[in-house]
Amino acid sequence: MDAVVVDAGSKLLKAGFAAPDQDPALVIPTKMERVVEDGDMVNSAMFEEVKVDPVVRGFIREWDAMEDLLHHVVYSQLAWEVGNEGNILFTEPLSTPKHIASKRFEIAGIDLTELLFRELQKSNPLVKIDISTVERLKEQYSCCADDQFAYEHMRKSAPEKHVLPDGQVITIEKERYIVGEALFQPSILGLEEYGVVEQLVRCISSVSSENHRQLLENTVLCGGTSSMTGFEERFQKESNLCSSSVRPTLVKPPEYMPENLSKNSAWMGGAILAKVVFPQNQHITKGEYNETGPAIVHRKCF
Repeated sequence: MDAVVVDAGSKLLKAGFAAPDQDPALVIPTKMERVVEDGDMVNSAMFEEVKVDPVVRGFIREWDAMEDLLHHVVYSQLAWEVGNEGNILFTEPLSTPKHIASKRFEIAGIDLTELLFRELQKSNPLVKIDISTVERLKEQYSCCADDQFAYEHMRKSAPEKHVLPDGQVITIEKERYIVGEALFQPSILGLEEYGVVEQLVRCISSVSSENHRQLLENTVLCGGTSSMTGFEERFQKESNLCSSSVRPTLVKPPEYMPENLSKNSAWMGGAILAKVVFPQNQHITKGEYNETGPAIVHRKCF
């Protein structure tokens, strides 16, 4: 049996048996909802709906909820049998070592969604809209301006009228560009940070020059935001303007890779890694963990 690979993000959980040339078999929302069990309350009508986010900004915050979610995934969805489990590999956010970078890029997808939410409220004050709807609008309409000058002098763009599920009509104009622009100008979010290209260049420049090429060749742009219209062109244009000798160049993935590579790259990377670590006994067994505790991770994996 192939190992199971799980990529639990703040919005979606992706899971499936390790097959790098395929999309994950299961993609479900990470957000969970507390439900009333028989006997929990005398009057369930008094029960207030509670939603739980097990993962926040890429890191697990609610371990009990995550355990319940993973149990559902591996036993109910992927058909593991109790007592006959296989190997499992989890992806996790990159925690960059100090010798490579001094700082991570601290913009998460939820920050961009909330930014778009605020802007749409300003331009459509009479429309009532929730954050989950804005998330879908972000995925559908967001794009990048050619450069900062184009963004700042963009008075209006062709308006798009979008009919919400409840029948309300919302107009989207310049707001569609602010999501992409925030990646290159974090000051839009009130952050004193460098943009995504400058941040990458500074990170790579902070190590020995003999490692620059290796780092550039092994940096992957991934996530749904990187697939927005105009992002690749803007990224490359910003790179070409860098004064540093380090100038990232975007390279298209091979044609044989699945179409959704940018959205599923973390899971696919895990699937590739699973084909290596388990046959070579580079993983941690449950027995080793029970005997040694968390210290086994640092002893065996680093």
